[in-house]
Amino acid sequence: MRQQIDTGLPSLGQPFSWAIADGQMVYTSHGPVTAEGKILQGDITAQTRLTLQNLRTAMEAAGGSMDDVLQVQLYLLDVADMKPFDAVYAEVFRTPYPSRSTAVVAALVAPGMRVELLATARIPSRKA
Repeated sequence: MRQQIDTGLPSLGQPFSWAIADGQMVYTSHGPVTAEGKILQGDITAQTRLTLQNLRTAMEAAGGSMDDVLQVQLYLLDVADMKPFDAVYAEVFRTPYPSRSTAVVAALVAPGMRVELLATARIPSRKA
């Protein structure tokens, strides 16, 4: 049964859930959103750190960790951002890394936003 996870992340004023669980599966999406609900302006490294911290927050709220993430779908504005993104990503995840797909896109929904990701996780300790 589909269940919204209370992540404690700020409301964005849109029909949007930070994380949804169905049994052991967790589906979540993130960008560089501050505690005040604003987009962090700045370079890709700072935006990546905040985006992955928001993902960690959601995973912990769901009862899991970053080790439970199975797949990441990544959207970047600039292919040149891949290398700095990967540097931070390798600090946060360990091998075996989640399966990942990356797309470079023309725009993201919020001005100044350089990165957005979707993650799928399985948390064995959650009720099936």
